[in-house]
Amino acid sequence: MTKPPADMCSLSLEELSRHLVSVGEPAFRAKQVFNWLYVKKATSFDAMSSLPKSLRDKLSAGLPFPALSEHSRHRSDDGTVKFLFELHDGQRIETVFIPTSKRGTLCVSSQAGCKFGCRFCASGIGGFKRNLSTGEIIGQVLHAMRTAAPKPITHIVFMGTGEPFDNYDQVFKAVRLLNHPDGLNIAARRITISTCGIIPGIERMAQEGLQVELCVSLHAPDDAVRARLMPVNAKYPLKELLAVCRRYAETTNRQVTFEYILIKDLTCTKTAAAALARLMKGWLSKVNLIRYNPVSEFTCQAPSMDEARVFQAALESAGVVCTLRSARGDDVSAACGQLRNKRS
Repeated sequence: MTKPPADMCSLSLEELSRHLVSVGEPAFRAKQVFNWLYVKKATSFDAMSSLPKSLRDKLSAGLPFPALSEHSRHRSDDGTVKFLFELHDGQRIETVFIPTSKRGTLCVSSQAGCKFGCRFCASGIGGFKRNLSTGEIIGQVLHAMRTAAPKPITHIVFMGTGEPFDNYDQVFKAVRLLNHPDGLNIAARRITISTCGIIPGIERMAQEGLQVELCVSLHAPDDAVRARLMPVNAKYPLKELLAVCRRYAETTNRQVTFEYILIKDLTCTKTAAAALARLMKGWLSKVNLIRYNPVSEFTCQAPSMDEARVFQAALESAGVVCTLRSARGDDVSAACGQLRNKRS
């Protein structure tokens, strides 16, 4: 694995200030650079015309822009856009822009590949390559912001390739840049981190003091089915995972969202709905139901929409807050579970 080179978008405002002082520049220039990066969204140091050329030369020599280039772009019939980016070492990642009438959501990757191998998700089929740097995460957002106009990006979800809590430090450094008033200034409540159930990461996030949303990939109502679908369940079984999620909700007073994949005759049954309702009732949680999106390597099948609605109704009648998510971008393999960094 090749470590990404140091880059401009991996630095916090404080780190950039210290760097500028170390090369003989005044610290106040850091806010000016941030303004060019995150407000004006400059693509080069030459474009930062209000900065002295000597400063631009120093920055260019020591802190390049993230080495992330668009390899391809596919637009779905529903308006979803899937970007395939190439990194400095040839690794590739995908990012998905999902517009609606009220918001523009960007789904970003946190790793190249994934090591967790969920048996319904394309992202783990090619294995794990490496963690992304903070700059490579931020670079996805900046590129999409420049190209997604006229629809602005209002929400960020860490639901692309990779497990965010397996790259915790870089992800949360990126979150702080996304949220920083001198950075991209995206409200914390509009940033969501999704995990396959890494308990230490959930515990650590509870202490961050950020109003970032937590989303947990549950996908099954019991250990037997979850272990079949998600190998991570062997290390972090359902009972322990739900216990830490309850503590998270109590500690932060924030709702935990659970993603639940509906697979015909496996997770989308009357028995499964009753079991899931028992797990969810009585605490600060909600469930996002997702009909399985086809991946050629797996034999899972999606239930009909009517079957999915019956499952949803069973949860709601038991007092569980839930939504049935509409698939977006499935015609360009951009829907949940379909990202695989495909060279297309």
